[in-house]
Amino acid sequence: MQQRRKDLRFPLPRGFAARLQGRRVLKVDRRAKYILIHLEGDEILLCHLGMSGRMLIGNGPVLEPEAHDHIILETDDGGHVRFNDARRFGMMDLVSEAGLARHKLIKGLGPEPLDPAFTGAVLATRLDRKATSIKAAILDQRVVAGIGNIYASEALFRAGLSPKRKAGTVQGPRAEKLVAAIKAVLAEAIAAGGSSLRDYVQTDGELGYFQHRWAVYEHEGEACPACECDIAVTGGIRRMTQGGRSTFYCPRRQR
Repeated sequence: MQQRRKDLRFPLPRGFAARLQGRRVLKVDRRAKYILIHLEGDEILLCHLGMSGRMLIGNGPVLEPEAHDHIILETDDGGHVRFNDARRFGMMDLVSEAGLARHKLIKGLGPEPLDPAFTGAVLATRLDRKATSIKAAILDQRVVAGIGNIYASEALFRAGLSPKRKAGTVQGPRAEKLVAAIKAVLAEAIAAGGSSLRDYVQTDGELGYFQHRWAVYEHEGEACPACECDIAVTGGIRRMTQGGRSTFYCPRRQR
C-alpha cells in the first residue's frame, strides 16, 4: 500500500495506509456514484472517482508511478490497483459497516434508479411541490441517486417532458413515464458500456458505445429520432444551459 499524498478532494483518514495494510477485500459494491469496497473487519473503503479519477489494474509492482497516481494498492498475487486522478476531485474514506448509512456523503442520497422499489409513485412524492425544473430535480442526488447530465437529457426526451417543466407538475402518468425512461436509458447505457467522453474506458480498456445512441445529447440543430417536422423551420434539437450544464431537447416533442 502506497499513499503518495495526504489528501484528495478531502483529507485522507488519519493512518490511512496503515489501516488498509493487510486487509482482505470481501466484496465490491456501489451506492449512487460511490464505490464501496467491503473489507475484513466490518469496514468499508468509500471511494468516488470525481470527474477524472480512474482505478487502473495492473500486474507486478509499480516501479515508476505516474504523476497523478495518488494511492497504490498492492495485492497478494503481485498485482496492483492505482487510483489516478489528475484533478483530485475524487475522494477516499474509511467508514464502518454500521456507520455507512449515516456517512455525510451517503445519508442524504435518494433511491437507486434501477431498484424495483423506485416507481412513479415514489418519484412523484419526491417531486411534489418542487418549483425547480425537472432536469435540475433528477440531477439532485437527494431526489434520485446516480443520474448524470447526459442521461437526464436522454430520459426526459424519451418521456416527452420538457427539461424546463416545473418538477412538481411531474405526477401520475408523467412520473410513471419518466421512471420508465430513466430505467431504460440507464439499462441500455450499461449494456453498451457507458458513454466514452475524453478518456473514459471500461474495465477491459474498451470504449463505451452508448454515445452512438444518444437521441438528443450533443445533437443541437439536428432532427430528433423519427422527426416529422421541418428542421429548417423549427431549428431541430435545441441546446440551453441549466445550472451550468448543457441540456439538449426537442421543443416539439417535449412539453
